[in-house]
Amino acid sequence: MPFDREPEFTHGQLSRSAVLLVNLGTPAAPEPKAVRAYLKQFLSDPRVVEIPRPVWLPILYGVILNVRPKKSAAKYASIWTDKGSPLLYHSEQQALLLRGYLGNRGLDVDVRLAMRYGEPSIPRVLGELAAAGTERLLVLPLYPQYSATTTATVFDAVNAVLARRRNVPELRTVKHFHDHPGYIEALKQSVLAHWDKHGGLREAGGKLVMSFHGVPRRTLDLGDPYHCECRKTGRLLAKALGLGRDEYVVTFQSRFGKAEWLQPYTAPTLHALGQQGVARVDVICPGFVADCLETLEEINMEGRQDFLTAGGKVFHYIPCLNESPAFIDALADLATSHLQGWPVARESRPAREAAAAQGAGEAKLAGAPR
Repeated sequence: MPFDREPEFTHGQLSRSAVLLVNLGTPAAPEPKAVRAYLKQFLSDPRVVEIPRPVWLPILYGVILNVRPKKSAAKYASIWTDKGSPLLYHSEQQALLLRGYLGNRGLDVDVRLAMRYGEPSIPRVLGELAAAGTERLLVLPLYPQYSATTTATVFDAVNAVLARRRNVPELRTVKHFHDHPGYIEALKQSVLAHWDKHGGLREAGGKLVMSFHGVPRRTLDLGDPYHCECRKTGRLLAKALGLGRDEYVVTFQSRFGKAEWLQPYTAPTLHALGQQGVARVDVICPGFVADCLETLEEINMEGRQDFLTAGGKVFHYIPCLNESPAFIDALADLATSHLQGWPVARESRPAREAAAAQGAGEAKLAGAPR
């Protein structure tokens, strides 16, 4: 296998440390052609769909990619903004803010955003980091709960790029942060701010619904910890909010296909709550750290309709953490703990100039005749 050409190296240049934030991805536009390209990449990933390729690929290319792009494009169009994809916009802001938060802590670290599917792609961003002289890389997937379908496929993609490199950087990864105190605190603050504005649930006889993205049930049976980590997040958030067991429910959304997925399913649960006479539900999606199609359209539009048409009276969607200061601070805590031992403290200008001069001197000596 031929290796990629390395960026030109300049003696004396400072080696860099970087944090790579990675989220799922988004189509480039809310149009069938762009959605088809995105779905093709996403649904071709064997970690996302574990059906044997000879069985799955004819279904993917013969049916799904001919039918689903048009329907999905209409859904994307319903949540698209003048800033483009909500997921991309919020993720970009998170990367920008994290760089600032780390800088305020005296850490001179690059923070870049990549998407597992679509742009900015992992290969592209890793190439940019290599060109910038990155020698140490912390990969931080923006998935609080680990799953082979999300976090592991990020690691696959990063390692696939590095497998083609000659000069491989030091590598660290963050597996999950489902029970990180700062993350739970950020969720708590988000819910409390919502209740300050709209009133608490107890007075309204309501229920807090915590909806996580679903995965096939067989993944749990085969050892994927995702279900357990979602449940733990739910328990910790409920405890932080002082909720009793009958005041909240953990559900799983986005079921696809006929196989059994993790239960209870979100949509039927919302419908059942409406039928049971629950007057109000507040829905939060703790597994998504940035608002996207699954939160803005599937929950805030379709979920709202499921509940209200079944007899519910009041439906509230609590936005994702997005640019929440508490969440960015939690990310900074998480990154700082994983960066320990690396030379990431901000250097003064004289120190940088001295290092560059020393490197130039060493290069000169190395080239002298012996």
